[in-house]
Amino acid sequence: MYVLGIESSCDETAAAVVEGADRVLSSVIASQVAAHKPYGGVVPELASRMHVEAIVPVVTTAIQEAGIAVDDIQGVAATQGPGLVGALLVGFSFAKAFAWARNLPLAGVNHLEAHIHSLRLCRPAPEFPFIALVVSGGHTNIYHVLSDNRFELMGQTRDDAAGEAFDKVAKTLGLGYPGGPVIEAMAKNSDPGHITFPRSLLEKGSFDFSFSGLKSAVARYIHDHPLQNDQDRARVAAAFQAAVIDVVCEKLLAAARFRHCRQIGISGGVSANQTLVTALTRRAARHQIRVIAPPLSLCGDNAAMVAARGAVMIRDGQTCGLADDVFSRALNLSA
Repeated sequence: MYVLGIESSCDETAAAVVEGADRVLSSVIASQVAAHKPYGGVVPELASRMHVEAIVPVVTTAIQEAGIAVDDIQGVAATQGPGLVGALLVGFSFAKAFAWARNLPLAGVNHLEAHIHSLRLCRPAPEFPFIALVVSGGHTNIYHVLSDNRFELMGQTRDDAAGEAFDKVAKTLGLGYPGGPVIEAMAKNSDPGHITFPRSLLEKGSFDFSFSGLKSAVARYIHDHPLQNDQDRARVAAAFQAAVIDVVCEKLLAAARFRHCRQIGISGGVSANQTLVTALTRRAARHQIRVIAPPLSLCGDNAAMVAARGAVMIRDGQTCGLADDVFSRALNLSA
């Protein structure tokens, strides 16, 4: 079955075609990073307008690159939420119209479930059950994944998401937007041991995260030690990143031990941070736990993961209709 996937939850307009639930035939992404960079973050109204401009050419290109005809498509999947409502409406409304005009089944995909499913596109893919981390600008969640349709939330951030903390610290350092890539690049120029920032592990046994205290500690340090040059910025960047990595690794390994899982998957935009993936892989190996991370093309928001997740939903009869609407906040995943 050929499924067309559409993603427009934030600042990427994306479309993809998959065959079945695990073979990606095409994946096209129109990024808006350059447009939002001068503002230091995503401007919702601007994002929505750019999605309207890009949706038709992106979908057209995805179908062409898949080497199939429009009439070959047998199902449609689109991100229904969570995300920016105006942005979501563009992609989801387009998907509704496309599916209705061709009498095709439509899957409204939870963005977080799609990120988890991106791990199933890896080779080798993780086997059930496994621990999954969805870490991005909007979420830092740990799940116990029991099947394609069963996700048990074990922990989540109580304040800032990890990606949000990266963006805010980068802004404080004067490094621009987005913060993740620039902080990782700058951190490579310094030893994280020069500065020690707090690691918030919260109460014993908790799998939740909190990064607001770390963000505040960075701001206080910069206030007390004004930055003089790029070497100073690199030291702060390295120490901040090390603190985030320590907490993420500790929580994930604890979750894996608690659920007796031998595999950990890490997905979402921050999973593109190779320093994080390398550190987690090294620490997990000490406990004979395998780490799976998607290729860079599947780390950030993309439609291949949406199409693949949608293919499973359509297969299992989890479809929606024209009356269904988008949602901005995360709903509970399937239990």
